[in-house]
Amino acid sequence: MAALYSTELYVTTDRRALVEEEPLPEVLHNMSLLMRVLCFFALGHPDLQSHWKSLQSEQAFEVVRGRLCSILVNSLTAAGVLLATSGIFLTTGTPVPYFDYTSSAPYCLLYVSLMLAMIAMLTSGLSILRWIHAERQWTQKQLKLGDYFVVCYLLSIVTPMLLVAWSLHCFIFAIMITGFYSQSTVCRAVTALWLVTYITNFGTILMEFMLKYYATGFESR
Repeated sequence: MAALYSTELYVTTDRRALVEEEPLPEVLHNMSLLMRVLCFFALGHPDLQSHWKSLQSEQAFEVVRGRLCSILVNSLTAAGVLLATSGIFLTTGTPVPYFDYTSSAPYCLLYVSLMLAMIAMLTSGLSILRWIHAERQWTQKQLKLGDYFVVCYLLSIVTPMLLVAWSLHCFIFAIMITGFYSQSTVCRAVTALWLVTYITNFGTILMEFMLKYYATGFESR
């Protein structure tokens, strides 16, 4: 009798779990190209199908929350490093005369890098707090609203990473401009080699992102 009751309880619980699993809302099916790109950068997939499945159970939601918090913490750390580095360059003079980064263009880029790093730290911290206190049911309700609320949801994940990337590129371009305008031939040669390495690595990473985007897009179909 006890075994029969246990079996019935298991079947009932399993049926309830199946009932609780909701299909992807219709508002989240037809997404623009911009939304698909945001989804890919934020969640690793060009749609919300996989992410929606992770919202069907508390255990899967905890895995997603932990992964996103880890990404945001890394963004916060990178922004702090960029903030400190840009601040050092802005507050100290050039150590050698042939590498003058205090001219107008490099100095402006370093200042922009500093500002972007500060904003990245702020947005990363706020996003971490948001995900720490996020609840699975509340997240589902937000996504069901669609449009503006989905964009805000994705931007809360993507924005810190984009700000860190922009800050890093402003810093890189400031150093490159300084190197190319240097009076030292060795400095210009090293900067040119650095530029070639940068373009090669950036192109490789971009190609991998594009291949993964199309691969995951075809798998979702």
